[in-house]
Amino acid sequence: MKKITFVFSSTPHSTAQGREGLDAILATSAYSESLQLVFVGDGVSQLLKQQQPQSILSRDYISAFRLLDLYEVEEIYVCRESLNELGFTEQQLFLDAEVLDSEEIAHKLATSDVILRF
Repeated sequence: MKKITFVFSSTPHSTAQGREGLDAILATSAYSESLQLVFVGDGVSQLLKQQQPQSILSRDYISAFRLLDLYEVEEIYVCRESLNELGFTEQQLFLDAEVLDSEEIAHKLATSDVILRF
């Protein structure tokens, strides 16, 4: 079975990319058990607690990331350097994710058969 990696590198709510990526993960999980998610760059902000998308008249899709457990998506990684560059900490993330350095992220990407970027 092919390993599929979903890379999130865009901020939430500025475009539909985050929501579309989440929809793609949930749909793909019905057909594949070999999924991993990687949050890099601005994408780490997808996982921040206490977002208020309604204040910019945006739909709250972020809370749906909690469904990943139900869909048995367990390989979730966040780039340590991205967190540091943006001034965030692991405690500010609402989802349990393994924090890796950029070299470890590169290795995860290298082991993937398919990479989809959102």
